[in-house]
Amino acid sequence: MYDLAGLTITPGLIDTHAHVWWHFDHGRLAGKDEPPVQAMLHAVDNAVLTLRAGFTTIQSPGSPEDKDLRDAIARGTIPGPRILTSLEPLTETSGPPEKLRDLVHQRKQEGADFIKLFASKSIREGGTQTMTDAQLQAACGEAKSLGLRTIVHAHSADSAKAATLAGCTTIEHGAYVTDEVFDLMAQHGAYYDPNIGLVLQNYLANKEKFLGIGNYNEQGFAFMEKGIGIVLDTFKKALKHKNLKIVYGTDAVAGAHGRNYEEFVVRVRDGGQDPMSALASATSLSAESLGLQDKIGSIAPGMDADIIAMDGDPLRDVTAIRRVVFVMKSGKVFENLARGAKSQPEP
Repeated sequence: MYDLAGLTITPGLIDTHAHVWWHFDHGRLAGKDEPPVQAMLHAVDNAVLTLRAGFTTIQSPGSPEDKDLRDAIARGTIPGPRILTSLEPLTETSGPPEKLRDLVHQRKQEGADFIKLFASKSIREGGTQTMTDAQLQAACGEAKSLGLRTIVHAHSADSAKAATLAGCTTIEHGAYVTDEVFDLMAQHGAYYDPNIGLVLQNYLANKEKFLGIGNYNEQGFAFMEKGIGIVLDTFKKALKHKNLKIVYGTDAVAGAHGRNYEEFVVRVRDGGQDPMSALASATSLSAESLGLQDKIGSIAPGMDADIIAMDGDPLRDVTAIRRVVFVMKSGKVFENLARGAKSQPEP
């Protein structure tokens, strides 16, 4: 037994969008030519940082290497949050509808927990739709028939609408989604993952470590500065749609792991989200979106014992989310920094 008097106890937090493999090496974003062993060790570091921050479950969209890390953590070989992975994502260049159906089958055989689709360009490139409606219908329809969820990178209103009508599970980012499309998403039960509080801020804070790599150029960074206001305004718009299911994802990349809680701070402090709604988003609602509501996201008999404690009450002081001092995942304690929180003999 653990005495956590004076602390706030919640279910373990859930990040539905975190790229745990992304990291810096020698002050720059690591590339694909990095030795695999070194890349894995960095990923383990990120997993440990994420767990210590109170995130006991993450969903990683788009890294084939995730599978080995996921399985090692599940075996208890190394500490880390439980990981769900899409393995390699699918895009407009993956093939016509029939090919996409085949690839969905292939991902399931390879061990993917869900399917990740890129239906639009990045926010830096305007976010216009890239996958056709037919491609989305084929991929999401096939995934659903196989019992797989689909999460879709979709910034524009058109791409989010197409993904929703195709029966996809979750819309990621959605920087330019309109009220009309939010209504449609709510009607269809689609989840929305806005990512407003960490990813763009992290890119800007670490600009020199990304600049000049791929499409990380001055124009892109200038747009990301504007993007912070754009996504915040869209989030405030989304909050007005009371039946819209807003889940908790950060899109954490290199430099952001272990700071996944910053999304919570920005949603409440700047976005105006009710703190309890934000906490439910980061726990029970996100668990539902992962299809794991019978295992995680709540503290109740029969659930996995994912339990964290914070120094402070996040409903009164939003920054308390940064002060996680106790982390238990599946009944095992991984972090215990609480004063006086020593194990007590069971009476």
